[in-house]
Amino acid sequence: MKYMKFGNSGLTGSAITFGAMPLGGGSWWSNSDDKESIRTVHRAIDLGITVFDTAPVYGYGHSEEILGQAVKGRRDQVLISTKCGLWWDDDEGTYHFTNDGHVVRRNVSRRVIRLELEKSLKRLGTDYIDIYYTHNPAKPPFDTPVEETVGTLMELKKEGKIRAIGASNMTVPQMEEYLKYGEIDFAQKKYSIMTRDIEKDMLPFCQEHDVVLHAYATIERGLLTGKITKDYTYPEGDARGDQPWWRPERFPYAVDFVDSLRDMCEKYQCSMVNLSTAWLRAQSPNVNVICGARRVPQIEESALGCEVELMPGDVQEIRRRAEELDEKIKDL
Repeated sequence: MKYMKFGNSGLTGSAITFGAMPLGGGSWWSNSDDKESIRTVHRAIDLGITVFDTAPVYGYGHSEEILGQAVKGRRDQVLISTKCGLWWDDDEGTYHFTNDGHVVRRNVSRRVIRLELEKSLKRLGTDYIDIYYTHNPAKPPFDTPVEETVGTLMELKKEGKIRAIGASNMTVPQMEEYLKYGEIDFAQKKYSIMTRDIEKDMLPFCQEHDVVLHAYATIERGLLTGKITKDYTYPEGDARGDQPWWRPERFPYAVDFVDSLRDMCEKYQCSMVNLSTAWLRAQSPNVNVICGARRVPQIEESALGCEVELMPGDVQEIRRRAEELDEKIKDL
């Protein structure tokens, strides 16, 4: 395992992060097995992975609960990243989505941030969070002032309840607004070989301000495992249903693109997942790759991604092929 310093936060952790969203189960991640999830977290720690990313909304508390059970007795070996701002306990906030009987709203007010933190601490069985994110920015009509949101996070850091501050799913102007009132140590955005729009502005912003880019959906919900064929179907309500590359009109092109990378896997004697991780890590020293897992073999494969070092020419060749894919589907 390789490790990296996390910007100005004072934290150091593994170059890949365990993504605990699948541990939440529910309709988004059907057939999750809690015992296997706990075994998977234990195996990740044994492999040297020290950063674990979750959120209250992943299984409506279940992911946090399972992660808390898994790290019990090993809390000092890990950094826990969780979030606030997607709220379903009352009707205050801007409507975001409905899932599994929960009406979820955006709410990053001082009241809700503090309530969510206490709930997360209890579920995770800890008295502090290492990296605390706002899951989404405020949105009208319930448009909490940034000063209130960031001010609350800074208060929590001063109180020792959180160690670093993160902002998820935000634009660069929104990040800049956050910096007016406090700190940002981490930014979480979707980033993969096939989804590279953050390279225009967010990645340069992170490099300029020494912010860690916590990349999620790095294997496009399984597409970049190399195990998906054109006749593959997923259950109704599955998390892939709203993903651009899983749309019926784009899906065949996506599978062909993944197949086109098999020569690279052969060259480096690695899996498609390892290739995807290695490519992202080659883009910037600020990038930390989140690898979702709920089974032991999945995290064992993901951990090997730190061992693959791509030659610069191959990094560019993979990008060239991805740009060809973009051209093919630009009107779809």
